[in-house]
Amino acid sequence: VQLQASGGGLVQPGGSLTLSCTGSGSNLDDYAMNWFRQAPGKEREGVSCISDGDGSTYYVESVKGRFTISRDSAKNTVYLRMNNLKPEDTAVYYCAPICTVIHGVPWPPAFGSWGQGTLVTVSS
Repeated sequence: VQLQASGGGLVQPGGSLTLSCTGSGSNLDDYAMNWFRQAPGKEREGVSCISDGDGSTYYVESVKGRFTISRDSAKNTVYLRMNNLKPEDTAVYYCAPICTVIHGVPWPPAFGSWGQGTLVTVSS
């Protein structure tokens, strides 16, 4: 499956953005989908996953109540709605068709390159 992440940009603290991850070549409904991020000089961090079965969702503690992951099967797209953005949310955001959840916490893929991602900058 090929994925394209988009929707990033510059937003003020407290603002909102919706990221999109559009797939081609395969049906994203067949995959557990993962949004993860990487800030400059930091390691990858899992943000949110949505399962391929019952649509269960998982979030890292720092984004709970602010971010929402969802699917649109007709558009073969997975979204990440981000509200009340904070400067610490600044990162390149990536999507991947693999999701590891440990004790309810989503983890980023350990290996692999997942495209260019989309840059989210939260700054006043």
